[in-house]
This record gives sequence, structure tokens and C-alpha cells, in this order.
Amino acid sequence: MKPYDAVVAGGGLIGASIALELACAGMKVAVFDAQEPGREASWASAGMISPAPESVAMNTLLPMSLASVRLYPEFIERAEKLSGRAVGYRKDGALDILPQGEAEQEIEEALAAHRAAGLQAELLSGAEAREIEPALNGEVHAAIHRPDEASLDNRAFTEATLEAARRTGAEIFSRNGAKGLWKDGKSCKGLRLETGRVEARWTIIAAGCFSARIEGVAAYAPVTPAKGQMAALRCASVNLKKDLWSDHMYLVPRNDGRIIAGSTVEYEGFDRSVTAAGIKKILSGAIALVPALETARIEETWAGLRPDSPDHLPILGPTDLEGLLIATGHFRSGILLTPITARLICEWVTAQKVSVDWEPFSPLRFQKARHSRSA
Repeated sequence: MKPYDAVVAGGGLIGASIALELACAGMKVAVFDAQEPGREASWASAGMISPAPESVAMNTLLPMSLASVRLYPEFIERAEKLSGRAVGYRKDGALDILPQGEAEQEIEEALAAHRAAGLQAELLSGAEAREIEPALNGEVHAAIHRPDEASLDNRAFTEATLEAARRTGAEIFSRNGAKGLWKDGKSCKGLRLETGRVEARWTIIAAGCFSARIEGVAAYAPVTPAKGQMAALRCASVNLKKDLWSDHMYLVPRNDGRIIAGSTVEYEGFDRSVTAAGIKKILSGAIALVPALETARIEETWAGLRPDSPDHLPILGPTDLEGLLIATGHFRSGILLTPITARLICEWVTAQKVSVDWEPFSPLRFQKARHSRSA
């Protein structure tokens, strides 16, 4: 097989976006996927673009998240223009429904944290929240309104990004996944594939939760699959405008009238089965938020495997093998971090410097942690 400037292991949204960015920079790029590209976590997502940290531990991710949000309009415009496909982008904001009994101090701390990060956030009473979303449960007593949040149709977005990459010159190979790294001393020369070897100046691992299965990668990307079960609902009497969040689930409206309900977080290996317990949890949460969904038609159920890392943070950047870069471990933030991941990988490949500090997400942090424990 001919050599390339860069090869990407993994044809999901992250791999496709990196290929698009590199191809737009004039590089010869190839993407290799073990199955049909875009059919794993990218296909299973809810498509939310929410930079608000879900916990204090995730504050480390905030600068990267905000940078990605700023890149999104340009990224979507390019993907849609090059592919000729719409991605269902909606910037209608979100309501974070607060649980009964939430302490006033905790609410104020949450609002202050949002505003300190430059995120708009407004506390609403239950009545004010229902003025925005009349279908909300009458017992909802308060909500935080985040007007700048957005969502998109992740399946359409992934297909558009793959097609945009192809039309820009990237070559995308299906059913020819990476088996291992092609190493030469302290350098990575490319990938060992199902069908042979492919040489490249830069090798980028973006195979999601399957990255650690590629021989030679696990030390840099010890990712594990975190299953998320989902359901697509349709209800003629419910017309949500905004994404709805609660303690343990979310509802995301689509332009075609569906409502995406999710999601579970389960560590069951590579099992993708949809279970009665998982769907019961999702539907119970959906009906508790929006009682009219009790009459909704279930159009589809599915499960996807997110790539989770030991500290739940992304794994991004160069390794101690010359030419090897990692871009995986995005966990629940894959859609959110797509544009910035692609931009930073391209910056490193073309200039060996990046515009946002990615040191906290270095693939070398796991080796450093092991050395510290053994010292």
C-alpha cells in the first residue's frame, strides 16, 4: 500500500474530523476502520454540545470544551458545504431541571461556576421553566436555563464529516482495521492492518473504545467501553424546544420531531445489548420529566460503547514514540470535543505546537502514574 502523510485508525466522528482537518491542510490522509465507518459511539450518541461540566472533577476539561464550542459554527459550515448534507444543528439552549430539595447554596454555587466559566446561566422557577417548555411536569420547582447550548443529529453529522473528508481527498477504508502499530525502534512507521502494513509520517489512534485492542496502544490509551442505552420517542402532543437535563437522564429534540432519550452508563465490556432494566430507567426518567411522553411511540432503541479512560478525561496528544498521536477517551464528550480535537491534532502535525493546552490529557500520564506508584 502506498505511503501517506498521516494514517488514522478509526473511522468514527473523531477520526473523520481529524482526516478532514488534515486533508484541508493539504496532507495525504487515509482512515482505516474495522467495520463500516461511523457506526460505533458516533452513531449512538445523543448529539449534545454542552460545555457545562457535569462535576467539579470535569473542570479540567472546561478550556478545551469552550474552545471547541467556539469552533463549532465554522466546522459545521465546512462539513455541510463540502458534503452537501445538513447536520440538524440546533442552538436552542437547555434546561437543567433541579431535583426537589436542592439546597439554595448548591444552586448558587452551580450558577456561580457556570458564570465564572463564561457560560450564561439563569435560575428559573418551575412556572418560568414551564413557560418555556409547557410539557414539563407540574411538580418541577426550579431549573437552570443555559441558553447557549446546542445539539445536532450525530448520525447525519458523522456521515457529513466522512463525506466532506472524502471530497477533500482523504481516503477512507472500511473493514480493514488496525491490528497493531508498525514500530521501528523509538519511532512509529505506520499501522499493521488486516491486509498488510501502511506507512505514514504520522499515525493517529482514534478508534474509540477499541483503541486499546490495537497492539502497542494500550499503554498510551487504556480505554474501556462504557455502554449507554438510548431510545428514540415520538409524541404528537409534545414539541420540545430545548434539551432537557435531569439528575440521571436527558431528552434531546430533533428537527424531524423525534425526541432522543438517554442514557445509561454501564461497564459490561463490549456487550451492546439493550436491556429491559436500561430502557425502563430511561423511560421512567423521561415520563417523570414530561408526563405526556407516557403515550409516546418508541421508534428505536439502541446501545453504544463510549471510550472511557481511568480518570474519565480524553487522551490527546503525542507519545514517546515519534510520529504516534492519540485521540480517544472522550467518554461522554465526543460530540462536544470533535472540532477542537481535530484542530489540535492538525496543529501538532503541521507545526508541532497547539493553541490550547492539552498537557492534562497527555497519553503519557498513565505511564507516569504507574511509575509514581511503583517508586
